[in-house]
Amino acid sequence: MREKTFVLAPDSFKESMTAKEVCLAMESGLRKIYPEAAYIHVPMADGGEGTVQSLVDASGGEIHYKKVVGPLGQPVTAKYGILGDGETAAIEMASASGIQLVDKADRNPLITTTYGTGELILECLEQGIHKIIIGIGGSATNDGGAGMAEALGARFIDEAGELLPRGGGSLGRLSSVDISSLDARLQQVQLIVACDVTNPLCGDHGASAVFGPQKGATPEMVQQLDANLAHYAAVVKQQLGKDVRDLPGAGAAGGLGAGLMIFTQATLQKGIEIVIEYTGLARKLADADFVFTGEGGIDFQTKFGKTPYGVARTAKANGKKVIALAGYIGEGIETLYAEGIDAIFGIVPGASSLEQLLAEGPANVERTCENIARLLKLSE
Repeated sequence: MREKTFVLAPDSFKESMTAKEVCLAMESGLRKIYPEAAYIHVPMADGGEGTVQSLVDASGGEIHYKKVVGPLGQPVTAKYGILGDGETAAIEMASASGIQLVDKADRNPLITTTYGTGELILECLEQGIHKIIIGIGGSATNDGGAGMAEALGARFIDEAGELLPRGGGSLGRLSSVDISSLDARLQQVQLIVACDVTNPLCGDHGASAVFGPQKGATPEMVQQLDANLAHYAAVVKQQLGKDVRDLPGAGAAGGLGAGLMIFTQATLQKGIEIVIEYTGLARKLADADFVFTGEGGIDFQTKFGKTPYGVARTAKANGKKVIALAGYIGEGIETLYAEGIDAIFGIVPGASSLEQLLAEGPANVERTCENIARLLKLSE
């Protein structure tokens, strides 16, 4: 009998383990029962937090750091990755312009800016990168991507001929957009945007109304920001000939989705699809007997583009058996069994503090995988 092949393709377990660390813990547990098996690690993500790390780990790339302008104008150290091919970069806008960089009391989408995200893109251009994958979840901003574009050479000017202050609160005074100094290299670089929301830029389902409150916007601020983004879209349409107001995904990250479509050669794609493609998951699971996936929590929302769902769909298309692990198992998991997941296991051994569970995550994954392996062995 040939030795088994296990493909390990989990997401990170937030605040506990990176996806790569989950892979190591899974293998450690399985290897106790299947010491001669082949183990293929494919650290995954869904376009949100951890995507840069997963793509770098899966491709043999490298993490880089860059000091940029944070969402409130303060300096922050952001990270980006250059993948193993040396020609593709991965960015998470949250690393430069994310809500986690702003204390709750200081959150104010009238003044927060995506300028630092633009600086990360510029740094990739300076590195000679030809393709940039950018995850745009977790933003603190509502500036329509104007800050990002400013960092890349665009100028946003009021009626007096002065540059607008950064932030979504000033866009209502926009008179003209000058792209004469926009970095020409943007036309030669492919930007693939990991975007799992379909919200338009403006209106009841737009960036300001849906996402503004969690970024600190009061009801009055939401109205102002929405009107400002509508004005911004109208000026862009008139002067640049690009109509982004109602495009699906334009409202992502406070309108950064729109800004990327206006000022770069960007295309929007589901995050998990991007990661599946760039990790080569389908190719790597071709010879698998079992595929293991998982993330911190699995529930009815998992089928809306989360990592275990994406892994399971890819595995099912290749006739593979899929086992998922989670720190938390919520309502509605029965819907996942029709989507390609064959079994779901919780890793938590019993009542404990959250702090302890996060610290013991690797040991809990290892023990759970050993027990699963014992069960698999019985069925041979």
